[in-house]
Amino acid sequence: MKSSKKRIVLNIIEIIFLVGVIGFMFLLYGPISWFRNTIITSAMTTMNHQWIAKLIYSDEVIDGALKDNILIEPEEDTIAAYIEIKEVTNQETYKNEYEEAILKKDPNNDLYKIIPIEEYINPVHYYKGYLVAIYDPSRVKLAVTKYLGNRGEYITDISKQNNAKIAINASGYEDPNWMGNGGAPTGTVIKDGQVVWGKSVGKVNIIGFNKENILVLSRMTPQQAVNSGIRDAISFTPFLIVNGKPAFVKGDGGWGIAPRTAIGQRQDGIVLFLVIDGRQAHSIGADMVDLTEIMQKYGAYNAANVDGGSSSTLLENSELITKPTAAGKDGMRWIPNAWIVE
Repeated sequence: MKSSKKRIVLNIIEIIFLVGVIGFMFLLYGPISWFRNTIITSAMTTMNHQWIAKLIYSDEVIDGALKDNILIEPEEDTIAAYIEIKEVTNQETYKNEYEEAILKKDPNNDLYKIIPIEEYINPVHYYKGYLVAIYDPSRVKLAVTKYLGNRGEYITDISKQNNAKIAINASGYEDPNWMGNGGAPTGTVIKDGQVVWGKSVGKVNIIGFNKENILVLSRMTPQQAVNSGIRDAISFTPFLIVNGKPAFVKGDGGWGIAPRTAIGQRQDGIVLFLVIDGRQAHSIGADMVDLTEIMQKYGAYNAANVDGGSSSTLLENSELITKPTAAGKDGMRWIPNAWIVE
């Protein structure tokens, strides 16, 4: 009798396992393209995880998924005259919950406000993170590792050295064989009106603030950026919103789902820092559609994606607020620079 019951239990376990395997294989290779495309785009936009997609799928399937998931940036550059920096005061009524979240200041903090972000789309696409509204854009600066060209530093150290109230990661960096030390940013870096990295590069995506504290998204050379009055800037892609116009996105944009960091500015001058956790049980991560929609909801007139993945981090008073996923100290990696609020 006991042997019979044991056999029944084992049969049930075998059936559950078999159903699970069949279900998983159906998701991987069946007619539902979303799951397959998400795996491919999420893997292929990283250096560390491309092998996952290549192990499961042929080059032909991977190429097809990448062609079905693309993002085309707005062609125009930021028109600074469209941004009018205003003093933010609490109101009696707001046009929606997102405006209230931004414009209703914390009575104990006149400089910035941290807003929790959470969205559940489906069992394999949900995310948590934070949006920071910075009311004085003149307080937003770029802080750079003191070892630039040699190695990066943990964002906690960069934050402490600059007495930052808020800090997020900024530039991408050279990462050969996933062993990069954060010392060599991709593109160019401008600090205090001087090109401190990437002087010889051609036209690149400039994400930076001019001397009037307006976030400028433009394609130009480092020298053109300096000549136009850019005080602090990095290079990265893609631009998500330019002059109120969002990028064209097909599918997930080809960037997959991952930890994300983005920066934006509203027409009233309020700067937005956005960091989304990813690759963890509490938050799978966000794609470019998610970033664009969040920024639009909260009124961004210009917004851009910056380095994400294991570099994505948000700090308040040099303490981690988000949960990064790297193998270093507290999940952090060495990075070349950070956007900070002084």
